[in-house]
Amino acid sequence: MSNKKVNFVYEKETKNSVRYKEVPEEGQAPVVGSLYIQKWFAGNSKQITVTIEKKN
Repeated sequence: MSNKKVNFVYEKETKNSVRYKEVPEEGQAPVVGSLYIQKWFAGNSKQITVTIEKKN
C-alpha cells in the first residue's frame, strides 16, 4: 500500500458544490485534476488536502 497527499486550491463555486484545482508537485503531472466538494462540507475553505490510499 502507498499513500499520496494531493493539495487543491479553490477554483469556483457551482450551484451545490465547490470546485478545487489540484496543485501538482513541481515536475509531476496532476493525479486527480479537478475535484468537486459539496458546499455543506467545503464551507469557505480555500485549500483542501486529500489523501489517496492505493491498495494492491
